[in-house]
Amino acid sequence: MNIDERKAVAITMGDAAGIGPEIVAKAFRDAPQATRGCFVAGDLAALRRAAKAIRGTQGVDLPVALIESAAQALAMPPRCIPVLQTTAFGQLPAWGEISAAAGKAAAECVIWAANAALRGEIAALVTAPLHKEALAAAGVSFPGHTELLQARAAEWLRKPVSEVPVRMMLANDELRTVLVSIHMSLRDALAAVTFENVLQTLRITHEALQRTLGRSPRIGVAGLNPHAGEGGLFGREEIDTIRPAIDAARAAGIDASGPHAPDTVFMRARAGAGRPGEFDVVVAMYHDQGLIPVKYLGVEQGVNVTLGLPLVRTSPDHGTAFDIAGTGRADASSLVEAIRVARQLSEPA
Repeated sequence: MNIDERKAVAITMGDAAGIGPEIVAKAFRDAPQATRGCFVAGDLAALRRAAKAIRGTQGVDLPVALIESAAQALAMPPRCIPVLQTTAFGQLPAWGEISAAAGKAAAECVIWAANAALRGEIAALVTAPLHKEALAAAGVSFPGHTELLQARAAEWLRKPVSEVPVRMMLANDELRTVLVSIHMSLRDALAAVTFENVLQTLRITHEALQRTLGRSPRIGVAGLNPHAGEGGLFGREEIDTIRPAIDAARAAGIDASGPHAPDTVFMRARAGAGRPGEFDVVVAMYHDQGLIPVKYLGVEQGVNVTLGLPLVRTSPDHGTAFDIAGTGRADASSLVEAIRVARQLSEPA
């Protein structure tokens, strides 16, 4: 498809006290092909500050232009950052400090972009990192992007949130994982391993990856307990909950297997040079079980994809990195990959 026939992709600036604006600026500077047809939903002053932070020894500022509509981004020249003002600071937050103002602004950008995507005005949204404590300080009642977007989609569809189930998928070139539960305590996450939640995760994973792969995905399901319970010696969740959900999924035509020992299933799923993994994706029972293997393989290439939404949303696989914010040292590789994946997912079949 010709770029001029496309809709633009919105990149939210993230928490302006963190590395979000910097990696956005670096992506426009260093990956002009990937960012062509993209724009930033954010604050002009925050992006101009970020552009100065990354100029390094060359001393050349990256141009930052104010646009009035998403469509204008399609005609912007390369290595210029188009910003659509979706929030504004009275005073920019200090680098590396938790700020209610930064949390509020970050949420406003995400909500604007979500609404634009739901109205069909943009092709997809890519979200730069936000800070959960800053969100809380701003009075935002959602712990992260996934829950905020789920609530906004449910409101748009005029459905209760329970009827718009979503799941987080972390992916890179070697491994994909989808999580049964997301941002909750480990104690609550264990309680969330129910027949209904596991089966729903398998259905969402199957439907999403079937569209992406053009075939039924091979889903490996991780057990909850060591050695997948060892036949009930280390817990009965695999016997009483996870296996029945897998059986129900298989009866519905989903290619799922397990529960497999969680200490080896990710290794079995990992793709190598010219060699596909045994599974296309692993369904993990809780947040850290699924995210640690993907992040260990390289945060710089990981992409977070929200499955189950009536819009395309991706994000880099890392946080706000307050410790290096403002230094120009942040790596934009994961954001660039998130933009690429968002484009891929938003292309018509």
